[in-house]
Amino acid sequence: MRVTLKLYATLSDRLPPEAEYNAVELEVPEATTPALLIEQFKLPLKMVHLVLRNGVYLNEEERSRTDLKEHDILAIWPPIAGG
Repeated sequence: MRVTLKLYATLSDRLPPEAEYNAVELEVPEATTPALLIEQFKLPLKMVHLVLRNGVYLNEEERSRTDLKEHDILAIWPPIAGG
C-alpha cells in the first residue's frame, strides 16, 4: 500500500534522495504503524515530538497500535525551540 511520509525541520535530512521537498511516497506492507516507520527511518525518539496521521495527532501509545491505511499521510516534527 502507498503512504506519504513527511519529515520537517532537521528530520527531513533522513529522507531518501528521491524525496521531494520534505515528503516521500512509500510502498509499505499492510499493518505498518507509524512506530515502524519511525524505526525504519532511524528517527531518534527524542527528536520525534509531533506525529500526525492525516492531520490528527497520535500520542506515543497510538503510534505503535495504529495501522496506516492506503494514501495516509504521516507527518513528523521534531521539538521546536525559538524566541
